[in-house]
Amino acid sequence: MDTLMLVKAAIMGIVEGLTEFLPISSTGHLILAGSLLGFDDAKAKVFDIAIQTGAIFAVILVYWQKIQSTVVALPSSRQAQKFALNVLIGFLPAVVLGLLLGKFIKAHLFIPVVVATTFIVGGFIILWAEKRQAAVVRVQSVDEMTPLDALKVGLVQCLAMVPGTSRSGATIIGGMLLGLSRKAATDFSFFLAIPTLIGAGVYSLYKERALLSMADVPLFAVGLIFSFISAWLCVRWLLRFISSHSFVPFAWYRIAFGIIVLVTAFTGVVSWHEA
Repeated sequence: MDTLMLVKAAIMGIVEGLTEFLPISSTGHLILAGSLLGFDDAKAKVFDIAIQTGAIFAVILVYWQKIQSTVVALPSSRQAQKFALNVLIGFLPAVVLGLLLGKFIKAHLFIPVVVATTFIVGGFIILWAEKRQAAVVRVQSVDEMTPLDALKVGLVQCLAMVPGTSRSGATIIGGMLLGLSRKAATDFSFFLAIPTLIGAGVYSLYKERALLSMADVPLFAVGLIFSFISAWLCVRWLLRFISSHSFVPFAWYRIAFGIIVLVTAFTGVVSWHEA
C-alpha cells in the first residue's frame, strides 16, 4: 500500500482519538481533516466510522474495572442490572433514528460549512450549560441515574447525527442540562459510546463491504492503532481535567475554529470541498 496513504490513515487516527471524547466533534474534525488531506472518498467515510472502534477500546481499557465488575455482578446485583439497562436504554434512540435518518443526513449535511456552523452553535450551548450547571445538579454519579435519565441522554445523543455537533458534547452537555454532575455526565457519555460506536462501526463495515478488500487491512489497522493510542491518552487526561475545570475552554475552541473554517471557506483561502 502507498506509504502516503498510511501516513494519512495515521493522521486521521490521531484526529479521531483526540476528538472522539472531547465535546468538539470527532466527525466534524474528520470531515475537515479529510477535506484537507484529500482523504474523503466513499472508502474514507467507512474508514472514519470504523476507526472509532480503536477509540472505544481505549475507553474499555480505562473503565475496565467498572465494566468487569458490572458484568460479573449482573446475575445477582440489582445495581449492576440497573446500570446495564440504563446503557441499553440510552443506546436505543440512536439505533432507531440512525436507521431512519442516517442516509439522508450523510447525503446532505456532511459538508464543512455545516460542520463549522454546528461548531459555533454548540460552543454557545456549552457556555450556557456551564452557567446553569451549579444550580441544577441532582445526580452525582452514573449509579444514581434512573432509566428516564438514560432515555433523555439517549435522545440528546441523537443530535450528534448532525456532523459537527459532537456525540460526546451532546451527551455530556445534555446530561448536565438534565441535572447530571459534570463527572456523571462524562462517565455515562463514555459508557454509552461503547455500544453506540461499536455498533456504528460494525454496521458501516457490513453495509459497505463491497468497497473493501484485504488490501485495505493495513490502512484500517494503522487508523485503529493510532486512534486507540491517542484516545487512551485523551480520556485519561480529560478525566483529570474535569475534576477541577469546566468545559468552557472547549466552547471557545469550537467557536473560534468554526469561525476560522467559515472565513477561510468564503474567502477561498482554504478549499474546503465536500467530504
